[in-house]
Amino acid sequence: MIKTAALACLLTVLAGCGGPGPTKRNGTDTATAGQPASTAPTAPATTDPTRIPGLGDRWQRRIPADSRQVLAVYGESRNSARSTVALYTKQGSTRESTWDRTRAWPAHNGRKGWTPDHREGDKRSPVGVFTLSDAGGVLPDPGARLPYTRSAAFAAPRWWAKSYWHDFDYVIAIDYNRVKGTPPNDQTRPGGYAKGGGIWLHMDHGSGTSACVSLSRPAMRYLLRTLDPDRHPVVVMGDRADLKS
Repeated sequence: MIKTAALACLLTVLAGCGGPGPTKRNGTDTATAGQPASTAPTAPATTDPTRIPGLGDRWQRRIPADSRQVLAVYGESRNSARSTVALYTKQGSTRESTWDRTRAWPAHNGRKGWTPDHREGDKRSPVGVFTLSDAGGVLPDPGARLPYTRSAAFAAPRWWAKSYWHDFDYVIAIDYNRVKGTPPNDQTRPGGYAKGGGIWLHMDHGSGTSACVSLSRPAMRYLLRTLDPDRHPVVVMGDRADLKS
């Protein structure tokens, strides 16, 4: 009975992330895994360095005043699994402080795209602004600044397709319907199970996820070593059209 309960808990955690869905892949949810950062699609241009590119006023206002690191996830379209992730760092401490783009990478999001009203199992990533507080994974801590929990419990089941086995070698919890300050695989969902949970940044397997955002190994290692709790990092994520509104 104990083993059965433990297995059920693991499956619940993994269901929120990049677990394998249908084996059929179409043009909206595949891309080259591990594409070098230098070939990543460019983020939207801006003429105002005091703003995050590609974000409308309502999203700019939702970025906490004390946040000095913003990870922007620009989804290709509402129903696409392709996206671009860019890290912006705030320079200065006045009203005229500027946002510098530090790095950008190709990425994947939910295999069915995006939604402003995420539900468990809808295969769409939630649109919004979320804090980034905790990290972990199967592999040893690579020098993360966020609290890092190493555990074999993150490992993807070996009955999944082999290309998914390393998805959770490194993860960063997106604070959607979770308790901050706990390991990413903590099952507590303050808003209820129906609203989904277990939304992470994790390793890419070359196609869309169940709701998470996935990046290459070098990108994940860089973010783990760079995202700093003292800079109050947040992620702003959604399809480009919604983020511009």
